[in-house]
Amino acid sequence: MPSGSSPKRERQYEHIKKSAEDRGESTGRAKEIASRTVNKERARSGEARQRSRTSTEDMSSGKRGGQRSGKGSQGPTYDQLYEEAKKKNVHGRSDMNKAQLQRALGK
Repeated sequence: MPSGSSPKRERQYEHIKKSAEDRGESTGRAKEIASRTVNKERARSGEARQRSRTSTEDMSSGKRGGQRSGKGSQGPTYDQLYEEAKKKNVHGRSDMNKAQLQRALGK
């Protein structure tokens, strides 16, 4: 964490780092995820001296994480399903939409 960061951001960093490690990420990767997430939140709230356009205009980390968490999740993407169908040599996969690929793969 940058020097002078707030206790709230320190707690947020530790929480995100611990969550990433609990999911099986290496310590280095967990630190990177936590740093990037906290830095983005600092930029969005105006706490950071510099900020990129994507940090301020993109959706928040919390919203993105919520979309990926499975709550109301759409499951695997069309491309992921297509690649799995390709590996399993599903006939007619190129003409299928996402729902049809899911049915063909038994998902």
